Amino acid sequence: MKVIKGDKVIYKFTNEMKAIDSVNLKERFIVETNDCFFQQIKDENAVLDELNYDCLNPATGPIFVNGAKPGDILKIKIIDIEVEGKGVVMTFPGEGVLGDQATKTKLRVLPIEDNHAIFDRLRIPINPMIGVIGVAPKKEDGEWPTATPWKHGGNMDTTDIKIGSTLYLPVNQDGALLALGDCHAVMGDGEICFTGLEIPAKVTLEVDIIKNKTIKWPLIETEDAIMVNASGDDVDQAIYEASSQAVNHLKDGLNFEWEEAYMLASMTMNLKISQ
Repeated sequence: MKVIKGDKVIYKFTNEMKAIDSVNLKERFIVETNDCFFQQIKDENAVLDELNYDCLNPATGPIFVNGAKPGDILKIKIIDIEVEGKGVVMTFPGEGVLGDQATKTKLRVLPIEDNHAIFDRLRIPINPMIGVIGVAPKKEDGEWPTATPWKHGGNMDTTDIKIGSTLYLPVNQDGALLALGDCHAVMGDGEICFTGLEIPAKVTLEVDIIKNKTIKWPLIETEDAIMVNASGDDVDQAIYEASSQAVNHLKDGLNFEWEEAYMLASMTMNLKISQ
């Protein structure tokens, strides 16, 4: 099985990225990913002011998917996420939902034992997921730092992008140009204090394409649901985009009138906040 090393990374998704490797359709391969700090934090004595903040959120890639063309949909099956033996969680004053209440910077390095993160006397079951995964954006959409989500994917930080899930992304450039990183051993929806348990990982993927079909926003397929992952300048805009796409998918897929799909969505659709 091909292994794509984590030493070649990007910090922004652009339309004209240069691929570091290639994979074939229906080929399984492993991508080595870095944590969001590029492994700069070795222990709890790290001096955060000395970190190179230009190296945040590295994404391994881009990877050229042979056969993927603009106007297709890239289908990415997440087969496995093998995390390393320890991860980093931290918070800063001013960061996250309750940043106004945080009075100091706090850093913890947590070991992973028997698929649990050890946080003092607590054993937290891990649930590995991919924070950053995306493809080349459309040229007219501009360039997107790897810390930002948009229509091409990016830093979606969605807990459902995990083992067993399938991610669908629009192909905007020959080869799609896939890149990923920023895995978490465990993270809650909302990632309320700035980080989850940030950790390097080896991610096993299988890619395929759906020809001559397109989507506006990423889709995630799990055992229980199909999800539209939309972003916006604020939560209201993101909710509007996700809801609009979901209703239109129901309308087109079931050949309903728009109002019928709208009513169906109100009965069956759940809104969730990722990041």
